[in-house]
Amino acid sequence: MTIDTNDILNSILGSLSRVDYIRPGEIPNIDLYMDQVTTFMDKELSSTRRYADDKILTKTMINNYAKNNLLPPPVKKKYSREHVLFLIFIYYFKNILSIKDIETVLKPLRDKYFSGEGSIELAEIYEEICRMEKARVEPLKEEIRSTYESAVSSFENVPDGEDREELKMFAFICSLSFDVYLKKAIIEKMIDEFTAQEKAKGSNRKPKD
Repeated sequence: MTIDTNDILNSILGSLSRVDYIRPGEIPNIDLYMDQVTTFMDKELSSTRRYADDKILTKTMINNYAKNNLLPPPVKKKYSREHVLFLIFIYYFKNILSIKDIETVLKPLRDKYFSGEGSIELAEIYEEICRMEKARVEPLKEEIRSTYESAVSSFENVPDGEDREELKMFAFICSLSFDVYLKKAIIEKMIDEFTAQEKAKGSNRKPKD
């Protein structure tokens, strides 16, 4: 069976055009019980599922996030809008980062902005991040098109047919995967540098008398 890589490219680009995010105004302005949080996340992030039975968020996940210091504990078993914003960040980070790395990335937000006592609201930070990411969709589509064009022109020494189509598909996947690998390595390097700086600050603090 011939693989139509062009159809796959169009499908990918179409899905990127539909990328959206949960807006702060869509998050209930009241504290929620755990069941309400999981229901809300399931509904709002349903389009990100790969398979119909994939779990967006479960009670066990939430409890584990709190246990591992990714998520501040609920107050009287209720979760605030800030909790929900943290869970959204965690949802996207967990696909590429370890639990420990996510804890490191979110720690400044937890320490400075979760309580609402920071220079700006956590919702404003979330909104700015989403605005920035939405602006990257069109450039990303162009980058993927360029990667695709390089892949479909590869393996010129292989005769046209199913074998070459499979190899072009493999080249396309490898190119996209290498891009993910490099960006993940950069993120991990940044996290390691941040961790080292925090440790250095801690060791330089004079003990109190």
